[in-house]
Amino acid sequence: MRVCPGGPVVRCVRVCCGRGRWRVCVPKCVRSTWAYTHLLARSLCYNTLTNWDTVNDTLFEPVFWTADRLTRLFGQVFVCLVVVLTSSIVLIAYMVLLPLVLHTYAPWWIVWHLCYGHWNLLMIAFHYYKATRTPPGHPPTKKSEVPFVSFCKKCVTPKPARTHHCGICNTCILKMDHHCPWLNNCVGHFNHRYFFSFCVFLTLGCVYCSISGRNLFIDAYNAIERFKALEAEPAGVPVKGVGLLIGIVPPEAVNGQSSFQTPPPTFTLKDKLLNKSIIYMWVLTSTVAVALGGLTLWHAMLISRGETSIERHLNKKERTRLAKRNRVYRNPFHYGCFNNWKLFLGVEKRSHWITRVLLPSGHAPNGDGFTWDFYPHRKEPLPV
Repeated sequence: MRVCPGGPVVRCVRVCCGRGRWRVCVPKCVRSTWAYTHLLARSLCYNTLTNWDTVNDTLFEPVFWTADRLTRLFGQVFVCLVVVLTSSIVLIAYMVLLPLVLHTYAPWWIVWHLCYGHWNLLMIAFHYYKATRTPPGHPPTKKSEVPFVSFCKKCVTPKPARTHHCGICNTCILKMDHHCPWLNNCVGHFNHRYFFSFCVFLTLGCVYCSISGRNLFIDAYNAIERFKALEAEPAGVPVKGVGLLIGIVPPEAVNGQSSFQTPPPTFTLKDKLLNKSIIYMWVLTSTVAVALGGLTLWHAMLISRGETSIERHLNKKERTRLAKRNRVYRNPFHYGCFNNWKLFLGVEKRSHWITRVLLPSGHAPNGDGFTWDFYPHRKEPLPV
């Protein structure tokens, strides 16, 4: 039995009976949309291993995708912002602070400021350039003998130990720490030291400018307040007419030129710009010193434990999981606090503390980022 109502309005929908069941025949585009929606709904609970984390990741995938694309798009803008802000502070230091130092400080204090300031600036510029231009490291895309511990579903390539996928760069990164928008680059195995050194020396530079410019900031702030008070005072009005008769105003006050008029301002536009530039420098350096100083301390703690930012969360989950089984989790890449720092900085002998840490150095990190020594083989201290 088959019922097919006629008419142009209901021609696209037919009610058919076949093998004892009724079905509605709808257009193909509607059926495809419904099938895709149904598949998405069933994919949220496709097996017994699904939990709320998987459901949340699936629901927030559009948000993550949008954030990744925006971060990739504005990466170059953030780099330009870092260059512009740093250049503005350097320009103020040379045009405003340096002349004051040369005219007011003792010779030995001038030498200290010149040596430390230029060394700090050199270290900041070198490490920022290397952090932005050095590739973080990627696993091989072709078949090789490199051992791997997992498989990336997005890159469809094997992943060595400590390798993670970056959604912003859309590739896997060796020993990935995080994606830094201020570098427009991932922080990985080959540029992690440059990133951390840049954070350290930029924090030191901001603290240096904040401490050395504190008195100048107070003087500039008080000067700006005086300028505002002078500008708020109404102009004086000369006394004429009866004042001349009773002797209040001297004769030279004729034609409006009285000694009782408010004198012209004692400050110029240049004075206002100089004081505002000092306030701008102090506020910016103090803010960056606090914010970046906290980030630097956080990464220093991670380096002391032999972890990256991603491994910090993974190790915490693994530690909680094993604690429920009355077992203790130990990070296999933790070789001791001092050894972790020597491996991270690439220090192999005593002179390297100066040539590789306190001076600009482009030496490569230890290892190739593919294989790692585990904890049982690193009980002894590293010889330095």
